[in-house]
This record gives sequence, structure tokens and C-alpha cells, in this order.
Amino acid sequence: MEDIKNPKIDQASSDEESSIYSISDQIAKESGKEIQYRTCSWQKTAALLFSEYICLAILSFPWSYSVLGLVPGVLVTIAVAGTVQYTSLIVWRFCMKHPEVRDVCDIGRILFGGSEWGYNFTAVMFILNNTFIQGLHCLVGAKLLNTLSNSALCTIGFSAITAVICFVMSLPRTLNQLGGLGVFSAVTMGIAVLLAIIFSGIQSEPFGYIDGEFPIVTKFPVAGTTFVAGMSAFLNISYTLIGQITIPSFIAEMREPRDFPKALWAVTICEVVVFTLCGSIMYHYVGNQYITSPAFGSLQPLYKKIAFSFAIPTIVYLGSLYSSVTARFIFFRLFRNSEHRNSNSIVAWSAWAGIIAVTWVFAFLLAEIIPFFSDFLSLMSSLFDGFFGFTYWGMAYLILVPASKRWSGPWRSFETLVNYFFILFGMFMLVAGTYVSIQSIIDSYNADAVGTVFSCASNAI
Repeated sequence: MEDIKNPKIDQASSDEESSIYSISDQIAKESGKEIQYRTCSWQKTAALLFSEYICLAILSFPWSYSVLGLVPGVLVTIAVAGTVQYTSLIVWRFCMKHPEVRDVCDIGRILFGGSEWGYNFTAVMFILNNTFIQGLHCLVGAKLLNTLSNSALCTIGFSAITAVICFVMSLPRTLNQLGGLGVFSAVTMGIAVLLAIIFSGIQSEPFGYIDGEFPIVTKFPVAGTTFVAGMSAFLNISYTLIGQITIPSFIAEMREPRDFPKALWAVTICEVVVFTLCGSIMYHYVGNQYITSPAFGSLQPLYKKIAFSFAIPTIVYLGSLYSSVTARFIFFRLFRNSEHRNSNSIVAWSAWAGIIAVTWVFAFLLAEIIPFFSDFLSLMSSLFDGFFGFTYWGMAYLILVPASKRWSGPWRSFETLVNYFFILFGMFMLVAGTYVSIQSIIDSYNADAVGTVFSCASNAI
């Protein structure tokens, strides 16, 4: 009988073989070099993802739930997490189809028809996103040091100390070298969150408690909740869950990229459980009147210091991770066809250290200009997460699925409509979110919540 072949299966097999060959070729080219990049296992990639998601921003969830109400808050958390899981798998499929991709900027070039403009636009957004995150960690580092030391030093000094420590931790040149630190960071941050939840339940009353004003907990938003407040709460949740921008960089250093979904599913399940429990339990015990962002500020002083101190590794490590990803991007472009790219030469290390130093200088400046934790999260989410959480991956889907197949059946048609929605929703986040974030920053300055730009005023919680 004549052998009958399925063209779809043949094409899929061909793509996979081509991908494997390309990845194997990359590994072979690095063989024997002093610095090798494709070395990460899926377990170490999971550690990197855990360290990215299990971060201090989790402690913004109780505040978000206090604004949105408990029921909408939990539903928004689950919905955003589900969306991130789905779009992250699109990113993975895209990287498997294009194994030459080293970071999200390479994807940007492909999404915009191979144009240099698309690449450069994505590069600017990519570097700004990472630098803003580093700035957030300078800000939080200053908060932590002020809190633990009872404001023993000027806030600017504490922010600078954080930047210098993070600079040193950013120096390893491969993500594989940061994997072990990522596990430690995720574990200690998990302990910090767990302690915050426990302390919020066992303390006699929330910090700042007024006699007779018991904590108020609502299932739905209270009357008079403004669009600015509601959108800010949504952006805080989105910022913590959206992290697809680093996924191409992680996959590019995996020895077996086909195993990436294992790491992704493990992290998504854990983060939904942890984020929802932290947000709902702390909100239940603290209530609308006494909640702060981060929620450590709602604890009594001793409890606050104990729980917050466990966040030190995450503050240092996660800022260093984003600095490393940025430096990696710039370094690879500077030494695209140079032997310095895979060597331990003085030129290579000088360039690497110089790039990292510049990123932390800019991060320090951002921390001094926007000294408000919740507003900082919202602004980053609106400026970058619309693109790198929704719009880009809707566009990636349209490239992965040919036009002739986008409407082939009810499920595929629904999926296509969802991805068109992602493209539009990402643009909405950019416009509406940026307006809301800027307005909230203006309101914070008018309320004299922290002080002025480059202020020595304590930002302890």
C-alpha cells in the first residue's frame, strides 16, 4: 500500500528538527569556550522564573484587594495569571520556531516584518523596562534599610548603598551562574510573605490602629472608588504577574528549550496560590483603613522588621537579574562577532562592568524621582506591560498561525479573537494606565507622602 503522509505532521517535525539542529549547532559553537551560555536546565530556568515572580511586589496585593474588593481582586488575579500562562506558551512556541532569538528585541524585529525600526523600538522599551525595575529595587532597598535602622541615614544614601550592592551582584556573566542565587532569593522571599501573613493574623491590631475603628473588609469596591484607584490596583496586580519580557532570554540559555513549559507550569501554579493567599488573608486581617503597599507597613514594628528583613536577598538578587539581562543584551551587540564575547579578557570584563554600572546609575536616579512604591509599580506596568504582556504576544500568535488557518473552526476562531483583543488591550493599558499612574504620582506629591525629589526624608514603612 502506498505510504500516505500527513503534511501537518511533516511540517511540525521539520520545524522541530530544524530548531533542534540550530540549538545543537549553537551549543557546539560554544564548546571549549571560556564562557558558555546554553547551559541552563529546566530546573534552573524554573528557579530564575520563581525568583522573578516571587518578589516584593506580592505585598502590593493586599492593597489592590482593598481597592477592588476581595471578590474582584481574586478574580483579576486568576484572570491575569491565566492570560500570562497562555501568552508565555506563545512566547515559547515562537522561540522554538525561531531558535536564533536571543531576547525580546529579536522577537520585536520579527514581529515588525524584520525591520530595524521594530528591533530598535523594542530594544529601547526592553532596556527602559529593566532599568525601571532596577530603580524600584533601589527604592525598596532604601525603604528596607530605613525601616530596619530606624532611619539612621539619609534616604539618598541608603538608595546609593543598595545600587552599589546590586552592582556587585550583577557581575556574573551567565544566567546559569545566577540560578542558585535565584533559589535562595525565592525561598527567603517566600518566608517573608509567609511571616507577613502570619504576623497580620496574630498581632493584636494593625499598625496605626485607631481605638474603636475595626478593620473594614469588603467583597466589592466601596462606594466612591475612583477610576484612578481601581486602575492603579489592577496595574499593581498585572505588574507582579507579567514577566514574559525575560522569557526569550531564559530560553536562549536553556540546553533543552523544549522543557520550558515544565518550568512555566510549576511557577504559574505556585504564584497563583501564593499571591491569592497573601492578598486575601492579609487584607482580611488588616482591612481598608490600615493597609499599606507594601503590606509590611501594616504590621507592628517588631513583626515588620522581622518579615521585611527576609526580603533582602530578593531586593538585591532580582534587581541584579534585570541588570544582567540588560547588560547581556548590550554586551552581545557590542561584541557580536568578537572573541571577547566568550572570553575572560580585560576588554570583555571592563565592558561588562561598565554597562552594569551605567544601568545602576540610571536606576538610582529613577528611584529618587519616583519615590512611591505603588505608583512606581503602576507606572512600570502601564508603560511596558501593555506591550510585553499583551500586544506583542497577540502579534506573535498572528505570525505563528497563518491567515488561512486563523478561522478554521470555533476554537481557533475564538483563539484568534482573543489575540486580537490582547493587541488592543495592551494599547489601552499604555494610554489609560499611563494617565492613571501620572495622576496618582501627582496626587502622592500633593499629599506630601514622602517628600521631594532627591529627599533625605525617611521612606521607612
